[in-house]
Amino acid sequence: MIRRSGYGWLELVIGILFVFLGIYSFIHPENTLTGIVIVYGVIAVISGIADIIFYVRTERYTGFGPAVSLISGIFSVMAGVMLLVYPNAGKWVMVLLLPIWFIAHCISRLTHLDVIRVTAGRFYYYFTLIVNIIGIVLGFLMILRPVLSLFSAGFIIGAYLILLGIDSIIMAVSKIGSKP
Repeated sequence: MIRRSGYGWLELVIGILFVFLGIYSFIHPENTLTGIVIVYGVIAVISGIADIIFYVRTERYTGFGPAVSLISGIFSVMAGVMLLVYPNAGKWVMVLLLPIWFIAHCISRLTHLDVIRVTAGRFYYYFTLIVNIIGIVLGFLMILRPVLSLFSAGFIIGAYLILLGIDSIIMAVSKIGSKP
């Protein structure tokens, strides 16, 4: 009998979440970018506060604190508040950063193709290859046409999240993560 490690279950849960998030993005494309911007704003504020607290605690115990923590904390809080107060400005930033993430993520996945072919089989190898090539093409299209990206970002994000979800689900049921 083949026993599964925790890796397969984690990939399965992530895949299901990606598929549901992708479907939500298709149903409500106008809310997708706004939601992402608000989440990033909250995360920026929390991480900025954590950096400032780290600076204060370090200075209290050592007599000097890392000024970079204080400065980055202040900038993070300012950026987070800006994203929360002006989400439309954050949408434009997301339209510029999202393609870079698409391209970087897809290149990262393509570097794992050798291992995938050996462990998961040819079908998953070709599926991953095609999904990530599509992601790179979408990333470059979004860079070349940022205004078009702003209006279609919800649909592009939804489609890509569904593909990533299917990719993760296939990975979860493949031989990767099996224990002999």
